Amino acid sequence: MNGLSLPRQLLALLAGLLLSLPLLAESRQYELGVDGLACPFCAYGIEKKLRVIDGVAQVRVDIANSLVRVTMREGATLSEARARRAVEQAGFTLRSFREAGGG
Repeated sequence: MNGLSLPRQLLALLAGLLLSLPLLAESRQYELGVDGLACPFCAYGIEKKLRVIDGVAQVRVDIANSLVRVTMREGATLSEARARRAVEQAGFTLRSFREAGGG
């Protein structure tokens, strides 16, 4: 044995698995350029509309650069049309849309 008790070995194994999950996940990220983002209230409004889209795991808003990064759950995608609809429902204009990579 290597000096670790069985519970500690299991805990170490579990921790390693949990830390590797993001590397295994096939999540997609999208970067949305949004006109009109000016304050935290704006950020909250757009976040609220994007979070209800099926498959959205995380929304991060960068007010200073008028960018919104949307991370999808594993296997989920976001279409430009769906993103545009959510942005417009929040009262803003979608300036750009691109897939930014995965997690």
